[in-house]
Amino acid sequence: MSADLQTPYESGNQNQTTTWEQCIAFYQRLAERFPAILYFSQIGVSDAGVPIHAGVVSADGVFDREQIALEKRPVFFNNNGIHPGEPEGIDACMALVRDFCIEPDRLARLGRTVFLFIPIYNVDGCHNRQDTSRVNQDGPEMFGFRGNSLHLDLNRDFIKCDSLNAQVFNQFFTAWDPDVMVDTHTSNGADYPYTMTLIHTQSDKLGAGLGQFLRQTMLPAVYQDMAQRGWPTCPYVNPILESPDQGIEEFLETARFSTGYAALHHTIGFMPETHMLKPFADRYASMRALVEVVLDFTVSHGAQIQQLRDAARQLGQTRSHWPVNWQRDDERVSTVNFKGYAACHRPSILGDYSRLYYDKNQTWEKPIPYYNHFKEAVVVRSPVAYVVPQQWRAAIERLQWNGVEFERLSANKTVQAQSYQIRSVQSRAHPYEGHMFHDEIVLDAVNGQHQLREGDVWIPLNQEQARYVVETLEPQAHDSFFRWGFFNSVLEKKEAYSDYVFEDLAAELLQTEPELNKQFDAWKLAHPELLTDQSAVLDFIFTHCQCFAEPEWRRYPVLAIFE
Repeated sequence: MSADLQTPYESGNQNQTTTWEQCIAFYQRLAERFPAILYFSQIGVSDAGVPIHAGVVSADGVFDREQIALEKRPVFFNNNGIHPGEPEGIDACMALVRDFCIEPDRLARLGRTVFLFIPIYNVDGCHNRQDTSRVNQDGPEMFGFRGNSLHLDLNRDFIKCDSLNAQVFNQFFTAWDPDVMVDTHTSNGADYPYTMTLIHTQSDKLGAGLGQFLRQTMLPAVYQDMAQRGWPTCPYVNPILESPDQGIEEFLETARFSTGYAALHHTIGFMPETHMLKPFADRYASMRALVEVVLDFTVSHGAQIQQLRDAARQLGQTRSHWPVNWQRDDERVSTVNFKGYAACHRPSILGDYSRLYYDKNQTWEKPIPYYNHFKEAVVVRSPVAYVVPQQWRAAIERLQWNGVEFERLSANKTVQAQSYQIRSVQSRAHPYEGHMFHDEIVLDAVNGQHQLREGDVWIPLNQEQARYVVETLEPQAHDSFFRWGFFNSVLEKKEAYSDYVFEDLAAELLQTEPELNKQFDAWKLAHPELLTDQSAVLDFIFTHCQCFAEPEWRRYPVLAIFE
């Protein structure tokens, strides 16, 4: 092999990862030398103005996205470098694409399947290069940073799309519509012998035949093939208590994460997590093996996966109810055979407490509890359509980026619709990825007449992107637009009062509004300690009276049409 076809990892001491400049130049050389195998191009720019690239490998030189879709060719997507401090996937992908170019037998085994990849997704973080930010990680010598130039974690940005990267990714992913995705990572957490652990799209949440196929057919095959390649793999180690021997639970990857976002498009997603404390060379080798194993399975089962995805989309167009929130099912507990290190404790030398450590001289292997089932926690009735008023442009943009079909009303009209009145919201005390994320929401459904305006967006649910629509527009969904604060202005009451004037008006309101008086009496009984607080008393009357009500206050603006 000529030197210019070697990756930095291969040409160094196996503790090196590529820079962004080296990586892009490497793919550009390959694409120039092997134009019938690799197409490589820029798909966008980051917030710092750095180009974002993607590549396509095809055994017969077909790179056109529309032709690939028309011919129903399976698409396997490998995303790398979302966290550039976890870089083994970046380097493994470089070598795998090179081997497609120079090994005819390997290329031929792709058959009709297309290998789609983003070499480095967080290009800003890749340029922020140092050797200190990964506190517990064994190599490589230098690496990139988790955050992008906006200090965002891009694996929390797939729904809210604060970054240009996510906006590009949403449109790229929707356009290519991959059947299977592998998004490469390195894990923090407990210590154990495994180099490779695996997060996958949660099967119950993925649902229908696709989720069953993933759990019963695809995952067993992946674990078996990894073991045969010398890299025994276990589920992502997410302990329910302090250490794995007490049991682990499946990771509920909601739509903010890559695999949860993929599920909105009925794509099977994998997030391999190599173990931080294993040498970089082992992490690299196991990551390449994992990508190849999942790719091989996709090649041999591509048609079946596509049929299951089509069936899931068709079901979404006709289903009467949608689960939008999930919780662990403690009544259905599986077991998994696990190899571990003894979890021990000893006094800390830093403070007056006992600290955890893992004794690698004490190994064990036994079945442990595995909570790998989730049940529907919130289910909503499926409307005929949703209406998003045109002024909520940020939500509408994201619907467009994800291929959602809608029409703009050509005239004003009055409709009977359901809206939500927001009774209460509890948000995180500190910013989370740039937002005051809403953890707890209490809603009341209200039916009534609403005036729609010319230009408002009408979104029918009998479409392939129904799942994306429901899980972003229903407020109680795990990562809805509402939870991320897209509609925060409706939570603010716009008018106020002067206490010395409103004091007299409030007394009159209690006489003229019997329901208000009843609510006030109940409030006084529940909160006698607040009766000495003028602001608390007047605020209650002001916010609950009908006379000075603001119709838009605490009314979720998206409407559901059921007739």
